[in-house]
Amino acid sequence: MLRVLIADDHGIVRSGVRMLIDRQAGMEVVAEAEDGVAAVEQALIERPDVAVLDVAMPRMTGIQAAREIKAQSPDTSVLLLSMHDDERYLYDALRAGASGYVLKRAADADLVDAVRAVGAGRSFVSPHAEGAQKWLAENGGEEPRDPLTPRETDVLKLIAEAYTNKQIAEILHVSEKTVESHRANVLSKLGMRDRVELVRYAIRRGLVEP
Repeated sequence: MLRVLIADDHGIVRSGVRMLIDRQAGMEVVAEAEDGVAAVEQALIERPDVAVLDVAMPRMTGIQAAREIKAQSPDTSVLLLSMHDDERYLYDALRAGASGYVLKRAADADLVDAVRAVGAGRSFVSPHAEGAQKWLAENGGEEPRDPLTPRETDVLKLIAEAYTNKQIAEILHVSEKTVESHRANVLSKLGMRDRVELVRYAIRRGLVEP
Protein backbone atom coordinates (compact mmCIF):
# COMPACT_ATOMS: atom_id res chain seq x y z
CA MET A 1 0.00 0.00 0.00
CA LEU A 2 1.46 3.36 -1.06
CA ARG A 3 0.99 5.92 1.70
CA VAL A 4 0.54 9.43 0.25
CA LEU A 5 0.75 12.96 1.67
CA ILE A 6 -1.06 15.77 -0.20
CA ALA A 7 -0.13 19.43 0.22
CA ASP A 8 -1.97 22.30 -1.48
CA ASP A 9 -3.24 25.60 -0.12
CA HIS A 10 -6.58 25.20 -1.93
CA GLY A 11 -8.93 22.87 -0.09
CA ILE A 12 -10.90 21.99 -3.22
CA VAL A 13 -7.70 20.89 -4.98
CA ARG A 14 -6.68 18.74 -2.02
CA SER A 15 -10.14 17.15 -1.99
CA GLY A 16 -9.95 16.38 -5.70
CA VAL A 17 -6.49 14.88 -5.47
CA ARG A 18 -7.48 12.87 -2.39
CA MET A 19 -10.54 11.49 -4.17
CA LEU A 20 -8.45 10.52 -7.19
CA ILE A 21 -5.81 8.74 -5.11
CA ASP A 22 -8.11 7.07 -2.57
CA ARG A 23 -10.11 5.33 -5.29
CA GLN A 24 -6.97 3.64 -6.65
CA ALA A 25 -6.08 0.13 -5.53
CA GLY A 26 -2.91 0.08 -3.47
CA MET A 27 -2.91 3.77 -2.53
CA GLU A 28 -4.16 5.73 0.47
CA VAL A 29 -3.89 9.34 1.59
CA VAL A 30 -2.47 9.42 5.12
CA ALA A 31 -2.13 13.19 5.63
CA GLU A 32 -2.94 16.60 4.15
CA ALA A 33 -1.29 20.01 4.53
CA GLU A 34 -2.23 23.51 3.43
CA ASP A 35 1.26 25.00 3.14
CA GLY A 36 4.88 23.96 2.75
CA VAL A 37 5.81 24.20 6.43
CA ALA A 38 2.88 21.97 7.42
CA ALA A 39 3.81 19.56 4.61
CA VAL A 40 7.28 19.09 6.08
CA GLU A 41 5.83 18.60 9.56
CA GLN A 42 3.33 15.98 8.33
CA ALA A 43 6.01 14.20 6.30
CA LEU A 44 8.16 13.81 9.41
CA ILE A 45 5.21 12.55 11.45
CA GLU A 46 3.69 10.15 8.92
CA ARG A 47 6.78 9.21 6.85
CA PRO A 48 4.68 8.69 3.69
CA ASP A 49 5.97 6.80 0.66
CA VAL A 50 5.06 9.70 -1.63
CA ALA A 51 4.53 13.41 -0.93
CA VAL A 52 2.45 15.23 -3.57
CA LEU A 53 3.25 18.94 -3.21
CA ASP A 54 1.81 21.96 -4.98
CA VAL A 55 4.61 24.20 -6.25
CA ALA A 56 2.99 27.48 -5.15
CA MET A 57 2.14 27.49 -1.42
CA PRO A 58 2.39 30.04 1.42
CA ARG A 59 5.32 30.18 3.87
CA MET A 60 7.29 27.54 1.96
CA THR A 61 6.84 26.55 -1.68
CA GLY A 62 6.48 22.94 -2.73
CA ILE A 63 10.02 23.05 -4.09
CA GLN A 64 11.38 24.34 -0.80
CA ALA A 65 9.35 21.76 1.11
CA ALA A 66 10.66 19.04 -1.20
CA ARG A 67 14.21 19.95 -0.29
CA GLU A 68 13.43 19.82 3.45
CA ILE A 69 11.52 16.53 3.18
CA LYS A 70 14.30 14.82 1.21
CA ALA A 71 16.87 16.05 3.73
CA GLN A 72 14.94 14.81 6.75
CA SER A 73 12.95 11.88 5.35
CA PRO A 74 15.00 10.59 2.39
CA ASP A 75 12.83 7.50 1.90
CA THR A 76 9.84 9.71 0.99
CA SER A 77 9.59 10.26 -2.76
CA VAL A 78 8.40 13.72 -3.79
CA LEU A 79 6.08 14.61 -6.65
CA LEU A 80 5.47 18.26 -7.59
CA LEU A 81 2.14 19.52 -8.93
CA SER A 82 2.55 22.71 -10.95
CA MET A 83 0.65 25.18 -13.09
CA HIS A 84 3.92 26.05 -14.83
CA ASP A 85 5.23 24.36 -17.98
CA ASP A 86 8.59 26.04 -17.55
CA GLU A 87 12.14 24.68 -17.43
CA ARG A 88 13.05 26.82 -14.43
CA TYR A 89 10.43 25.19 -12.21
CA LEU A 90 11.34 21.72 -13.45
CA TYR A 91 15.03 22.25 -12.78
CA ASP A 92 14.34 23.69 -9.33
CA ALA A 93 12.16 20.65 -8.56
CA LEU A 94 14.86 18.19 -9.66
CA ARG A 95 17.54 20.10 -7.75
CA ALA A 96 15.37 19.91 -4.62
CA GLY A 97 15.25 16.12 -4.91
CA ALA A 98 11.80 15.65 -6.46
CA SER A 99 11.29 12.53 -8.56
CA GLY A 100 8.19 13.70 -10.41
CA TYR A 101 6.68 16.80 -12.00
CA VAL A 102 3.04 16.90 -13.11
CA LEU A 103 1.07 19.80 -14.55
CA LYS A 104 -2.17 20.54 -12.70
CA ARG A 105 -4.09 20.78 -15.95
CA ALA A 106 -3.07 17.20 -16.75
CA ALA A 107 -3.47 15.76 -13.25
CA ASP A 108 -6.48 13.63 -14.22
CA ALA A 109 -4.38 11.91 -16.88
CA ASP A 110 -0.94 11.85 -15.26
CA LEU A 111 -1.16 11.97 -11.48
CA VAL A 112 -1.92 8.32 -10.69
CA ASP A 113 0.81 7.07 -13.04
CA ALA A 114 3.21 9.61 -11.54
CA VAL A 115 2.47 8.51 -7.95
CA ARG A 116 3.00 4.87 -8.93
CA ALA A 117 6.25 5.69 -10.72
CA VAL A 118 7.87 7.74 -7.96
CA GLY A 119 6.55 5.34 -5.32
CA ALA A 120 8.45 2.60 -7.14
CA GLY A 121 11.63 4.64 -7.19
CA ARG A 122 11.35 5.86 -10.78
CA SER A 123 11.10 9.41 -12.13
CA PHE A 124 8.12 10.95 -13.94
CA VAL A 125 7.81 14.20 -15.90
CA SER A 126 4.36 14.93 -17.29
CA PRO A 127 4.31 14.33 -21.04
CA HIS A 128 2.00 17.35 -21.16
CA ALA A 129 4.85 19.58 -19.89
CA GLU A 130 6.12 20.25 -23.40
CA GLY A 131 8.35 23.19 -22.47
CA ALA A 132 10.03 21.25 -19.68
CA GLN A 133 10.39 18.13 -21.82
CA LYS A 134 11.99 20.18 -24.61
CA TRP A 135 14.42 21.71 -22.14
CA LEU A 136 15.41 18.28 -20.80
CA ALA A 137 16.03 17.00 -24.32
CA GLU A 138 18.05 20.03 -25.43
CA ASN A 139 20.04 20.68 -22.26
CA GLY A 140 20.49 17.25 -20.73
CA GLY A 141 20.08 18.70 -17.26
CA GLU A 142 22.37 21.71 -17.67
CA GLU A 143 21.84 24.01 -14.72
CA PRO A 144 20.14 27.37 -15.27
CA ARG A 145 21.97 30.10 -13.38
CA ASP A 146 20.47 31.10 -10.05
CA PRO A 147 22.22 33.85 -8.08
CA LEU A 148 20.64 32.82 -4.76
CA THR A 149 21.35 29.83 -2.55
CA PRO A 150 18.35 27.67 -1.57
CA ARG A 151 18.27 29.19 1.93
CA GLU A 152 18.44 32.72 0.53
CA THR A 153 15.47 31.82 -1.66
CA ASP A 154 13.60 30.62 1.45
CA VAL A 155 14.23 33.97 3.14
CA LEU A 156 13.29 35.92 0.01
CA LYS A 157 9.90 34.21 -0.20
CA LEU A 158 9.09 34.92 3.43
CA ILE A 159 10.21 38.55 3.13
CA ALA A 160 7.92 38.91 0.11
CA GLU A 161 5.05 37.47 2.18
CA ALA A 162 5.62 40.24 4.75
CA TYR A 163 6.98 38.11 7.58
CA THR A 164 9.26 39.88 10.07
CA ASN A 165 12.84 38.76 10.70
CA LYS A 166 11.72 37.22 13.99
CA GLN A 167 8.91 35.27 12.31
CA ILE A 168 11.23 34.11 9.52
CA ALA A 169 13.75 32.93 12.10
CA GLU A 170 11.03 30.90 13.85
CA ILE A 171 9.76 29.34 10.60
CA LEU A 172 13.25 28.39 9.39
CA HIS A 173 14.60 27.49 12.85
CA VAL A 174 17.54 29.89 12.62
CA SER A 175 18.60 33.02 14.52
CA GLU A 176 17.44 36.53 13.66
CA LYS A 177 21.07 37.45 12.92
CA THR A 178 21.19 34.68 10.34
CA VAL A 179 18.01 36.00 8.72
CA GLU A 180 19.47 39.52 8.65
CA SER A 181 22.62 38.18 7.00
CA HIS A 182 20.60 36.30 4.36
CA ARG A 183 18.46 39.41 3.71
CA ALA A 184 21.60 41.51 3.16
CA ASN A 185 23.07 38.87 0.83
CA VAL A 186 19.87 38.72 -1.22
CA LEU A 187 19.73 42.50 -1.63
CA SER A 188 23.40 42.60 -2.57
CA LYS A 189 23.29 39.71 -5.06
CA LEU A 190 20.16 41.05 -6.78
CA GLY A 191 21.33 44.67 -6.71
CA MET A 192 18.15 45.75 -4.96
CA ARG A 193 17.49 48.29 -2.21
CA ASP A 194 14.23 47.44 -0.45
CA ARG A 195 11.39 44.99 0.13
CA VAL A 196 9.27 46.39 -2.73
CA GLU A 197 11.90 45.38 -5.25
CA LEU A 198 12.28 41.98 -3.58
CA VAL A 199 8.53 41.38 -3.80
CA ARG A 200 8.54 42.14 -7.52
CA TYR A 201 11.44 39.74 -8.04
CA ALA A 202 9.73 37.02 -5.97
CA ILE A 203 6.59 37.37 -8.08
CA ARG A 204 8.62 37.05 -11.31
CA ARG A 205 10.29 33.93 -9.90
CA GLY A 206 6.90 32.43 -9.01
CA LEU A 207 7.75 32.30 -5.30
CA VAL A 208 4.64 34.27 -4.37
CA GLU A 209 1.40 35.01 -6.16
CA PRO A 210 0.75 38.60 -7.33
